[in-house]
Parts: sequence; C-alpha cells; structure tokens
Amino acid sequence: MSLLHFVKNDEDAVDQVALGFCSEFIHNTDRQKFILGRNIYADCVEKHVKVDGFIDDYTSDIKYHNLPVMRLAAISKNSLVLNVAGGRPLSAKKRLDEFGVKNLDYFAFYKYSKLPLIPIRFSEGFEDEFKSNMKKYEWIYSLLLDDASRRIFEKTVRFRLSYDITHLNGFTSKEDVQYFENFLNLRESGEVFIDVGGYDGFTSLEFMKRCPGYKSIHLFEPEKGNYQSCLERLREFKNVHCFPIGLSNSKKKLKFSIQGSASRVSDTGSVTINLDRLDDLLHCPCTFIKMDIEGEEFAAIDGARNTILTHHPRLAISIYHKIGDFWRIPKLVLSIRSDYEVFLRHYTESIYETVMFFMPKY
Repeated sequence: MSLLHFVKNDEDAVDQVALGFCSEFIHNTDRQKFILGRNIYADCVEKHVKVDGFIDDYTSDIKYHNLPVMRLAAISKNSLVLNVAGGRPLSAKKRLDEFGVKNLDYFAFYKYSKLPLIPIRFSEGFEDEFKSNMKKYEWIYSLLLDDASRRIFEKTVRFRLSYDITHLNGFTSKEDVQYFENFLNLRESGEVFIDVGGYDGFTSLEFMKRCPGYKSIHLFEPEKGNYQSCLERLREFKNVHCFPIGLSNSKKKLKFSIQGSASRVSDTGSVTINLDRLDDLLHCPCTFIKMDIEGEEFAAIDGARNTILTHHPRLAISIYHKIGDFWRIPKLVLSIRSDYEVFLRHYTESIYETVMFFMPKY
C-alpha cells in the first residue's frame, strides 16, 4: 500500500471553521474566552492570548495564572473555549458541544493559529520524518497481522500528519487493559513477566490477575518514589523482584525528570538514575516483556538482544514517544529474531499509548 495519499490529502485539506475560530479567539475582544484544561499547552496559549479564565470541573482551585478557574456550567454560552485536553480531547469536545459553546481543540489551534506555540508532545517533526521514511512506514504497515492493527496505524499516522481529531474518532481511554490482549494467549500459570517501566506497580498487578500462577515477575523502575510505591504495592506477593534500575544498551547514569507517569530521561532532570542492560541483569527464561520507558525503548531492546534471541518472549513495546519508532523498533526486534508476528493497539483518545506487540511464531 502506498501511503503517499496520507500526505497529499492532509496537505490539501484546510479547515475553514478552525481558521475562523483561531482568528476570533486571538483578536475578538467582544466575547469571553476560556481555556478548558490546565497543562503545558494552556500555559503556552495564555502567554500569547488574553483569556478570561480557565475551565476545570475537577479541582477546588479558584485561581490559575492569577485568572479565575471556573466550572463549565458557570460560563456564558456565548464564550469561546479552547480545548487543551491532551489525553481526552474527544470527551472534552463532546462536553463542550453538549453545553452549546463554540470550541476548538489545541491540535487544530496549533496548526492554524500561526502563534509560536508548544508543538504536540511526541509528534515533533513527524511530518518530515514520515516523508523521509515512507518506504519504511509502508514496510511495517505491510507486516501488521490484522485489520485492527492496520486501522490503528492509519488513524494514528493521519492524526500525526493533520492534527485533525476526527481521525481519533473510535479511540477510547482503556489504559486499564493496556498490554494484555487476547492474542497474547497468556497462561494462568508458568509465565515469567518482565515489567520495564514499572511506575507504581499497576501493570504487574494486572498481570497477576490474568496469570495468578505466574512463575516470577521482574520489575524495573529507576525513579526512587515510584520504586518505593512498587515495593509497597507488591511486597505481599511471592516471586516478585523489583529493581531500582532503568534499562538501556549500556551501564550508565542519566539525568531524569520526574513527572509522574510521564517521567523521562532529560538533560535538565532533577535526579540521577542508574541504567543497565537487561542481558547483564537477568539470566532466567522469560515469556513476556513489556516496555514503556518514555522514549528509551529502542536502547532497552538493544540491551536485551540475548534475552530476546534465547527465550523468544512475547513483547509489548510502546512506540509513541519518539518519531520513527513506528518502524525503527520493529526493524530492531526483527533483526534479532525474524519469527515474530506484529500487532498494533492504541489505548487513549489521543496520541498517547500506542503499543506494538510481537507474538512469537510457533
């Protein structure tokens, strides 16, 4: 399949409604203007556009950037609302539409406003990367095993190219089932799970529900606070081993930025974490490896070459953090072992939580 039409269609399409909203939101002084949500996108917009306040139905705060924080029901329906909900833009738009207020999402605002705004996180430079490597994207698309994987690929790529949230229609937030698809055929007993990026232990607990007779769990979490949470949540379970280490392709120390579930390696990070190769840390057989480590997945796979080659485990790898991971990660995995089937699944309404699965061919 040629993906050239993805680029052409998105280059030709111009959303006149979005253009009109942007002009009115930036220049109109007759209507009140609000930002729904409070995050890095909201902070950036507030620096460039004079707004009357923020909408947040889930807080007791009354001020933000010295502006009022209001419930949606309290604003005038003649207002203009910019929806900056990064994780649940479809749900937020539905609420705004039902309320009857004119609104636009941040993705379209970023594209059409011409303001120097923060790029969409995890999608910076995607269009140029896609055009430069289109054959590689076509290659991985051709390898995807089922229709669901191909639909998800098309929708996520088209959204990253166009910033049109209509391409996200049909996606829902279902992070509670993330990583545990039926096609993995996990057994109730005997599984050995490697949880790379354990965060607070949630994924390991979900694994236990599905595989109560597991043989062992090995969890890697380098951030001290998260590691302590894992110890506390998992201490009562047998054969669970928690490591205060991150995985990479060499033994080293790196700066780390603490941002909850979005914590990541960063040159400006406030803490130092230890990293090492999985191949040097574990030598036991494993049956399932999950990786969600904020963009370090490629290096961690590289450091797990012998483990993958020797034990042929199922793999669930996050591919949304860095542009190019859509094809670079499968290329690396399949260079280690070519006998994998490839699936793709997505677990939020937005750009986050796209996971590629590698299922051993038996």
